[in-house]
Amino acid sequence: MNTISSAQIQELRLRAQHLHRPDNQPDLSVGQLMSAVFALQAQDKVAAYRSLWVRGGRYMAETDVTHALEEERSVVRTWCMRGTLHLLPAADLGWLLPLFGSRFIRQTRRRYEQLGLTVKHFRRANGLLPRLLNKEGPLTRPELARQLADEGIPTQGQAIHHLLRRAALEGIICFGPGRNGEETYVALETWLEMSNPLADNEALALLARRYLRAFGPATPADMAAWSGLSKTQCRSGFSRNSDDLLELATAAGPIWLLRDWAGWLDEPAGNQTTVRLLPGYDAFLLGYQDRDLTVPTAYAKEVHPGGGLIRATVLVNGRAAGTWKVERRKNNLVVKIAPFFKLNEGVMSLLEEEVQDLGRFHDMDTVMLLVSAP
Repeated sequence: MNTISSAQIQELRLRAQHLHRPDNQPDLSVGQLMSAVFALQAQDKVAAYRSLWVRGGRYMAETDVTHALEEERSVVRTWCMRGTLHLLPAADLGWLLPLFGSRFIRQTRRRYEQLGLTVKHFRRANGLLPRLLNKEGPLTRPELARQLADEGIPTQGQAIHHLLRRAALEGIICFGPGRNGEETYVALETWLEMSNPLADNEALALLARRYLRAFGPATPADMAAWSGLSKTQCRSGFSRNSDDLLELATAAGPIWLLRDWAGWLDEPAGNQTTVRLLPGYDAFLLGYQDRDLTVPTAYAKEVHPGGGLIRATVLVNGRAAGTWKVERRKNNLVVKIAPFFKLNEGVMSLLEEEVQDLGRFHDMDTVMLLVSAP
């Protein structure tokens, strides 16, 4: 069995996630890039847009992402892995939702009961939602809440969130176009052409391949942490691809890489410094069981302080070197960088380039400020 070092693992993961962005990397459309990286956390929509920017390089604009979501519809935003919001390739939704939806609906049943939501309420809501949306067009959450309440369905507090989330997990609705800064929902059946569902075993095998293509090298435990599926399911997905996987030895145990990427192991390590501004909740931090290769233990609390918060992170050669945040002002974006340690001139120059390119992406001027770590 071949041995792989931690540095090689991190280099290959940067490649898989399109974060090392070589000069000869072809320009990919938003849909093509989304298909390659497969799933990006999207509970924070602005951060999700920036997750595409940091992978897309200096050709992608914010308007391109909006076009892919709202006009081209090659990308969709809905609940999926871990029961949370993600950007996903629209072409894959038909087999992803049956694999994930029922699992996370079962896991939320106690919360439904606490909110007074019954099976009858969900059935009525799931019947009403597509009719309302097909008749009136995209509607906001408050608009849907009022109309469902008029039909006697509880929508107070978190009830409306869970009604809409469950309808999305069942493939009835998804997020639609923005309207005056507000998010809307649309009927999925008329918004997208859905692919056919797969048998569970086929879906698990395909999910494992897509996961490894976007996040490998990795383990079934990594896939379980990323997806929210059980370790048994993820081991099954790996085993069904055994002929296409290369098993590698590490100090922590075996890890797997797609066999058609084995050539990457023979390529010399890059000697150029890579600086990236990972947005909050980025998939590169959420794609594995632990974050030790990316976030040194000494700085772990700065990046993930608890409560599910994952801060936007400055990445230097695949390792966390600080955090960052953006303040939107009238005429520009102020990007505040909080380094964990003194950054050399070369890193600072590359960091300034990334900050300026973030402004290009949003079509706004940017100012970079160094501040103390949080």
